[in-house]
Amino acid sequence: MAMLLSVNVGMPQDVPWQGRTVHTGAWKSPVQGPRMVRRLNIEGDGQGDLAGHGGEMRAVLVYQRESYAYWRRQLGRDDLTFGIFGENFTVDGLPDDEVCIGDRYRIGEAEFEVTQPRVTCYRVGMRLGEPAMASLLVAHHRPGFYLRVLAEGRVRAGDEITLTRRGPEALSVADTDALLYLPGRDPATLRRALNIPALSPGWQQSFRELAAEHAQEPQQAPGGPGAPGGTGGTDVRRDGETAGRAGFQRLRVVRIVHETPSVSSIYLGTPDGTPLPEARAGQYLSLRIAVGAESPTVRSYSLSSAPSSGIYRISVKREPRGRVSGYLNAVLRPGDLVDIASPRGTFVLEAGTRPVVLVSAGIGATPVLAMLHQLAAARDARPVWWIHVAHDRAHHVFAEEVRALLARLPDGHEHIYYTGAADSPPGGPRVSAGRPTARSLAELGLPADADAYLCGPSAFMEEVGGFLRDHGLRPERIRTERFSALPALTPGVAPAPAVRPHQPPGPPGTGPLVTFARSGITTAWSAAHASLLDLAEACDVPTRWSCRTGVCHTCVTPLVSGGITYTTPPLELPDAGSVLVCCSEPVGEVVLDL
Repeated sequence: MAMLLSVNVGMPQDVPWQGRTVHTGAWKSPVQGPRMVRRLNIEGDGQGDLAGHGGEMRAVLVYQRESYAYWRRQLGRDDLTFGIFGENFTVDGLPDDEVCIGDRYRIGEAEFEVTQPRVTCYRVGMRLGEPAMASLLVAHHRPGFYLRVLAEGRVRAGDEITLTRRGPEALSVADTDALLYLPGRDPATLRRALNIPALSPGWQQSFRELAAEHAQEPQQAPGGPGAPGGTGGTDVRRDGETAGRAGFQRLRVVRIVHETPSVSSIYLGTPDGTPLPEARAGQYLSLRIAVGAESPTVRSYSLSSAPSSGIYRISVKREPRGRVSGYLNAVLRPGDLVDIASPRGTFVLEAGTRPVVLVSAGIGATPVLAMLHQLAAARDARPVWWIHVAHDRAHHVFAEEVRALLARLPDGHEHIYYTGAADSPPGGPRVSAGRPTARSLAELGLPADADAYLCGPSAFMEEVGGFLRDHGLRPERIRTERFSALPALTPGVAPAPAVRPHQPPGPPGTGPLVTFARSGITTAWSAAHASLLDLAEACDVPTRWSCRTGVCHTCVTPLVSGGITYTTPPLELPDAGSVLVCCSEPVGEVVLDL
């Protein structure tokens, strides 16, 4: 008979960590006597990061005495006391390879349902002083699991644990955890997982996405790219070194067209006329530019024309203090050579039959213009709405080009907003003064089942995205593209004043150059940094991470060029052309889309 050995609780506290402060409820201690279990947690307990922990589906965390004994042997530790793994219930029995998602148990007066394995989180490593612990829990198939409270009541150490109902599909906690985090997924098991109503919504969504990806993948021969244990096309050498992108290709400037007083389009082709790498509408190019005697700088610009094997077009707005944009607009000439990395990016026009809404502001028109080119070239039958915001007619980039493209579509619509003077061009589209509002967008008659693509300043995309959601568009069908660095995701870390990216403190590194392209920082690698993520944080480059051990893939970053080696082998390699910056370092000059 399984038994509850210890009830452990703790309220969130601020814990110093690597020069920062983490607000966490991972520090839990055993309590004596009965404790009331409520729908969201146990009396006297709390979670510091409710986005990743806690809530109705993760009210109680369970870990087993058998796993404590296992880790004492594996880690050579004799100081692992109940609660140190962050669990609320320490139990005898209920192993992860036997307990199934959807199982129901009675403990004391309360009744519970198993909802998901433990979340992979760096804070369990903080608590134990073992940084790799999040990865070890998954790799050794000992994650622990969460319970939902079906019936509130008192529990205490010594209560027997009774199975009251076995969950459907008999999918164990250990197998569920492996299905998300380890390679070699079985499509049939993914379908089984999605048949379990008790599985938490976040895990259901992850499995739906994985099932959809698997359905789109071509069948591979055994051992081929994408096969279990394969690398998806990225060359991983025996020493752990990963060869990334081949690097930059030198292209020639074919011609330059001045679109407006502040925007120029640059046409690029190969010097010998060979075909260019294929691009998808909405992707971008990374350019490596040396301005004067300074070290080369990397900047990224969206392709602004239809994908073609013969030529690329980018359109660059000259910023008031932009060294690179100023050089491209005022100094670059036809015939000059420019270093270009292959097209990349996931903000691309998807195939389908649903209506398409293309929304942009200013130079944000470039990626959605490429999408409009593709739609017009195919004379796509889908209804297409083009909505653009400019300052005035003089700064309305691509106005005539857009009008000609829309005329080739059987069901094209256009609406323009001018934030300055709202003068409508003769014979042109209707122009509204000001910016889009919920009311003005609703009056356009946008279909609620449309796929929307937004590009422009972050505040603009957030506001318009909200209007479209309120209008009835599904959030997953509203896609956005950011030119700047993505917002940071640092779970549990206390907010700090924003700092512009800068060179890392301390003595300069002597290793290969590392470029964070979106942040405009190039710096030499130093062995003082544990990983590329650690270097990025030292430069105050916005970063996104959770486990910091190569499990969750939150830190996955496109590799523009160069090669890396994994200092801690990830449990599953990322897609080709991407790296996990939390557990890698450069083996040569590296450019990251970060």
